[in-house]
Amino acid sequence: MPELSAFGNDPFWLVCIKTIGVFVILVLLVLFTIWAERRIVGRMQNRIGPNRAGPFGLLQSLMDGMKLALKEEIIPVTAHKFVYWLAPFLSAFAAFAAFAVIPFGPEVSMFGVVTPLQLTDFPQSVLYLLAIASIGIYGIVLAGWSSGSTYPLLGGLRSSAQMISYEISMGLSFVAVFIYAASMSTSQIVSAQQSLWFAILLAPSFVIYVTAMVGETNRAPFDLPESEGELVGGFHTEYSSMKFAMFFLGEYINMVTVSSIATTLFLGGWMAPWPLSLIPGVNEGWWPMLWWLLKTCLFIFGFIWLRGTLPRLRYDQFMRFGWKVLIPVALVWTMLVAAVRALREEYAEASNSLLVGSALVLAVLLVVLIVAQVAMARKNAEPEPELPTGLVDLEDEIFPVPPMPGQTFEYTPRTQAPIEQGEDETKKKEVSDG
Repeated sequence: MPELSAFGNDPFWLVCIKTIGVFVILVLLVLFTIWAERRIVGRMQNRIGPNRAGPFGLLQSLMDGMKLALKEEIIPVTAHKFVYWLAPFLSAFAAFAAFAVIPFGPEVSMFGVVTPLQLTDFPQSVLYLLAIASIGIYGIVLAGWSSGSTYPLLGGLRSSAQMISYEISMGLSFVAVFIYAASMSTSQIVSAQQSLWFAILLAPSFVIYVTAMVGETNRAPFDLPESEGELVGGFHTEYSSMKFAMFFLGEYINMVTVSSIATTLFLGGWMAPWPLSLIPGVNEGWWPMLWWLLKTCLFIFGFIWLRGTLPRLRYDQFMRFGWKVLIPVALVWTMLVAAVRALREEYAEASNSLLVGSALVLAVLLVVLIVAQVAMARKNAEPEPELPTGLVDLEDEIFPVPPMPGQTFEYTPRTQAPIEQGEDETKKKEVSDG
């Protein structure tokens, strides 16, 4: 494994260049992700998508950013001004800061200085990622509270409960990686996957993390804090102009961040996939940045695919799934991995087969839990009350209402004054002459 002594020795000017490089990569990825999401979802829904600004609409995201910057800013009278201004910057800062420990590649030569393609690393860098993700929650919660409005407050409370719940299962999915990599350093975790990716060896942890990262980023079908059908826009309802753009930027950078973490911890990071890894030189120099980018874009495409295909869950279903299915499964899997790792010294040859068998047992347990949840929901379901049919009497007056599903509605003819036969023919003649 690489030594951590390679980090922290760069001159100040090289640190600035690497920091600016990470910032530029993130901004470009966000612009590309917004464009790709609109184009891909448009393709899924049999429409064109953005195609006017630039070739293939590639400059549409840039135009949207300029439009948001030039929009009028509206601040609610009841808002707490300082916290109202602080919240969007806190959310965007946390999204950028998480990339400080993400490895983009091995050591390369930059302007005559040999340096790793990573801003920094230390023995507890994955815990740093979890801490930064927790700080990002404050931006959303404070935005909901400081707006001085009901819907943003409800959206902020939803978001805090949602993120905290799914961060537990996310953290538990990392424990198996720590056990098998024997390190919490991101660069050493990547090196530990040279022979086999953890997405294969620790498949349940990979599935748990992928599920939790969708809930962590408030993306469909888990976008409950922003559900426009219930909360207008959620925690950022009262934000406009550049402050709304900061939340928008933070959400898409979080998508890139969690995708990069999944790439680093489970898909071998910057190392080329098999069989490309058999080619000499593909994991050296600047080429590994391409493999990292392709893996990250694969997860981003998964985010877009989910948004275009799955409907939004109810909030109680979402929280029940997190607390009663995802967290118990993560706990059981963590104990199984720890037991297999403890027996590895004595039974080295059978350790991997034992781990695969444990994964199968856990999969069966997960299916049983899901079936039990569905059966309990059906058992506790109350019969729907019978809805009135026909006309509804409101304050002694009869008003027609549209029929509900399963109802029938008898339309009554409009009341009209009786017309004499001669009068009727005269009116018909006037209409035809006119």
